[in-house]
Amino acid sequence: MDRIKRLSYEVLDSHKSKFGEDFADNKKVLDQVSIVRSKGLKNEVAGYITKFIKKEIREAKAKQAQIESSKALEQEEAQFNTETTEAPAAEATPETTEAPAAETPETTEAPAAEATPETTETPAAETTEAPAAETPETPEEKSE
Repeated sequence: MDRIKRLSYEVLDSHKSKFGEDFADNKKVLDQVSIVRSKGLKNEVAGYITKFIKKEIREAKAKQAQIESSKALEQEEAQFNTETTEAPAAEATPETTEAPAAETPETTEAPAAEATPETTETPAAETTEAPAAETPETPEEKSE
């Protein structure tokens, strides 16, 4: 592991709550918590700690947003399921009531309508064909 990371993790293990997102503040806290003689090394450690803290905060926010979106999605699904469950129950009752009422008159009217034309058409067709066939034969036979 890199020397900067190792030193940063050692400081963060014992004093993480004191560090924040601001580099200048982290440099001051690092001076209070430890003794770093090199200015460059102190800046690098403070910079790495700042970067590490910002990354943790960013990940925590992303995780929180994901949790909130999951909850919102679950609520939407629950509302959709509730609406879907209620809608067919409300629609099924009127359809059941209306369907038998509509079928009953159709069933009653349909056989009556079918029976009447069939009875009327059948004798008329037979009557029309039979006399027409007999009538032409009779005059032809008489002329011959």
